[in-house]
Amino acid sequence: MELGEENITEKDVIGVMDVFTKVPAMVLKMVVSKNMNVVKTFESQIEEYKRQLSSEDMIKIQKVLKMPVPELQEILNNAYTETGHKQLKILADPGAELFITENFQELRTRVFK
Repeated sequence: MELGEENITEKDVIGVMDVFTKVPAMVLKMVVSKNMNVVKTFESQIEEYKRQLSSEDMIKIQKVLKMPVPELQEILNNAYTETGHKQLKILADPGAELFITENFQELRTRVFK
């Protein structure tokens, strides 16, 4: 599977919903509003999770990390509409764009070094 073959959809986001919902909405909102680098905070968990991923999973992650953030936020908003999970709404808000951008940059250096 090549990187360009598959688009990321609301179904993909809903499929990994547990990643988003592990963090209580109130905590996520605070982290996003302070534009915190959560990648550094969870570096060891990210490394452990990375070892469990298939090559297909890695391709999807790479594709998400390369997406324009507003496009990803549109998908997150659509997933929020389907599920009602507040965490998705928080991440879909335009005010979260910088948080997502900066954390994605950090993830790219940690996951695809």
